[in-house]
Amino acid sequence: MEVQFRRTGERRYAVMIYRKNLPPGEMNPAPGYDPLLPHDLLHLMVESELGLSRGIFGQIAEGGHAGTFHHVPSETENRREAARRRRRAAKQGEKLLREGREEAALSERATYICLYEWLARSADPTRRKRATQMAPKPQPTADSLMSEELLVRICARLDELSARWASLAIGQSLTVEWPGRI
Repeated sequence: MEVQFRRTGERRYAVMIYRKNLPPGEMNPAPGYDPLLPHDLLHLMVESELGLSRGIFGQIAEGGHAGTFHHVPSETENRREAARRRRRAAKQGEKLLREGREEAALSERATYICLYEWLARSADPTRRKRATQMAPKPQPTADSLMSEELLVRICARLDELSARWASLAIGQSLTVEWPGRI
């Protein structure tokens, strides 16, 4: 699956999903804009690193919608077939949402922890200050997944992704693969 993060405005972004044998999915506008890194890109990277197969992007890869993505019809698609496809996708999406509830919650917590650690470990004093304003409360379920080695690797990847994201102009995009190295 390819996931495209596109700057759509001064403080806006969209996410497009391209899956084999499935129509594209879209979330536009996407919530959680941040000039450093879109919230959903952070999720994608953290879920990939943790191997979460039923988090947000694992659900999407399996044909789900994660409660936020919708089918993008093509101009050549038959209306009746498109309606059938949407109904099947909605049913599959609801099933995956139920099955992935725990991993999606874990993904949210792990994403928050990783964002905090990335900001707190930054050489940039503005980022470190931002971390102090969001100090996480320990929750053993997510914290136990975060070894120092994993946090170091995630923080390095966030530095890379943030630099790539910050270099984009409005209308430009960044495409990453799920799962795998981003």
